[in-house]
Amino acid sequence: MINKNKALPVLYSLRNCPYAMRSRMAIYQAKLPVLLRDIVLKDKPEEMLAASPKGTVPVLVTGTEMVIEESLEVMLWALSEQDPADLLMSRDANMLDEMRALIYQFDSEFKPDLEQYRAAKRYHEPTLDACRRACESYIAQLEQCLAQHAYLMAERESLADLAILPFIRQFARVERQWYLQAPYPNVRRWLNRYLQSKMFSKVMAKHPLWLVERQDVLLVGDC
Repeated sequence: MINKNKALPVLYSLRNCPYAMRSRMAIYQAKLPVLLRDIVLKDKPEEMLAASPKGTVPVLVTGTEMVIEESLEVMLWALSEQDPADLLMSRDANMLDEMRALIYQFDSEFKPDLEQYRAAKRYHEPTLDACRRACESYIAQLEQCLAQHAYLMAERESLADLAILPFIRQFARVERQWYLQAPYPNVRRWLNRYLQSKMFSKVMAKHPLWLVERQDVLLVGDC
């Protein structure tokens, strides 16, 4: 039950930003009530900039006025508050470090390659195939993991799945027909499971921009 007398955390978010997306998914899976404010980067709310002058999303202002500006830290904050599905895999002392290492690899290595791949497709550059192959080494790594178990780390989902998912969704959309025939059936199965889930439809729901309506939307997972 939501305590209406307690100030709820506020999340400034951009619907299709992969970093904001994974923050919303973690909050949803944590079943935490958070006020969602959808924005566009060309028209940033003064309230968001006052909390976080860097001006990028996500920005989470907690009920104690603590500001969290990095998506992975938002995820860890949410799941440290509540983690009903044990996405942090707390029963294995080493698992969090392993997940963070995998997430860091995809954030720092795969994501730049992905952006080059997307740009090559958008601008019809002759480097498209080479850019795709650079990404494929990471996709093949996930394919190998998913050949061993249903999710990236184990037979159940974890922080790593939610953190990496938005980037694989972007990869799958660059050359859709190529992707559908590529030798990565386990990655496709894993991604489709999420894209067709109730959780994903909830966190990707389109809401009026906060600056237009000045109306917060309650983001909370199903109990």
